[in-house]
Amino acid sequence: MKRLLALFVCALAPVAAQQVLFSQIDAMEAGLSEITGLRFTRPVPYAVINKDQLRRYLEDRVKESIKPSEVRAEELTLKLLGLVPPDFDLRKNTLDLLTEQAAAFYDYNKKKLFMLEGGSGPDEQLALVHELAHALADQHFRLARFIHDGLRSDDAATAREAVMEGQASWLMAAYLSKASGGPAEVSAPVLDMMAHSADNTPEEYPVLASAPLYIRELLVFPYADGILFQDAIHRKLGREAFSELFLHPPVSTQQIVHPDRYLAHVQPRIPDPPAVPGAAAFRKLDEGTLGELDYRILLAQYLGKSEGETMAAHLSGGSYQVLEHKHNAFPVLAYASIWDSPGAAHDFFERYLDILRGKWKTLQIQSQTATRVEGRGDTGFFQVWLDGDTVRHLEGFQTPLH
Repeated sequence: MKRLLALFVCALAPVAAQQVLFSQIDAMEAGLSEITGLRFTRPVPYAVINKDQLRRYLEDRVKESIKPSEVRAEELTLKLLGLVPPDFDLRKNTLDLLTEQAAAFYDYNKKKLFMLEGGSGPDEQLALVHELAHALADQHFRLARFIHDGLRSDDAATAREAVMEGQASWLMAAYLSKASGGPAEVSAPVLDMMAHSADNTPEEYPVLASAPLYIRELLVFPYADGILFQDAIHRKLGREAFSELFLHPPVSTQQIVHPDRYLAHVQPRIPDPPAVPGAAAFRKLDEGTLGELDYRILLAQYLGKSEGETMAAHLSGGSYQVLEHKHNAFPVLAYASIWDSPGAAHDFFERYLDILRGKWKTLQIQSQTATRVEGRGDTGFFQVWLDGDTVRHLEGFQTPLH
């Protein structure tokens, strides 16, 4: 899902565009330049498309950019982690979500802005400002490269999406304030409203409403948490923030959730996943990093939102590998997390059994000590153990792990 969403820079608001709306582009560009201190270096081409054209565009973009094997591996990873149900179709759900949600988008490969056809109004004007903010950032910081460089780490990629969407959302609100005669900033009530606008999913968005928690949160995070992050950095750095966040982007979702850690340059600690027994018999399907956002959602899904947010804030870093047996084709999951103290690691280790009970229909514990649990679940045999500030997992094996 992270790799799929990284292909698109969208505005998630109802929108329609007529020629009269595009006639305001010059004024919008001037306003954005005045706020940021960055100038548009060239005109931004634009076009109006309908829903069918949008769907075809999204399908073609996915086909061009991501191999089916990569989509399968990403989907399998989410299922093994317990973040989506076993019957979840990642590709279809992503396309359905973006078709339903995307009001406008800026294609950073074609350097072109697209908006859905229909009537114009205040919401549509703001969506256009949002996309022009993306175009402005692209002309100065090359969004395609910005996204590509972040894909070396799943968690960092999500943080970079939060920079792009958070900044565009902040500029959209600041532009409206300025155009209404106020200061070029985002007031606390507006900031709070925008950060929580997705808490109550409108009935007109059935795909979003029915999506797993992880998918909903991953879609909303770059906008909701991103705008709070942008505002916090802007209050510290002023205009410099618009360039600084692209030149020196956050390296984790933890830095987005806790802007003070970005300003203090607090880096994640990435553990190595545990070695897989009989590794020569397996081929690697997927690997990557897990950050505070991933653990916040995982914990919230099975333990509750408040406990999830509190516990995830103590994460220092995580990583995973998904492998598949070369002959029997069963997948296994190896992953690990480092916490900011042995106590925080112990708390997660103790609560992880509740996660296993939640993500599996059956759980058989065969051996349990204060630092190690072994047993069998829906995907096969598992082992989870605590080692100081680190928790390690092996799951999905056909024979017991010893």
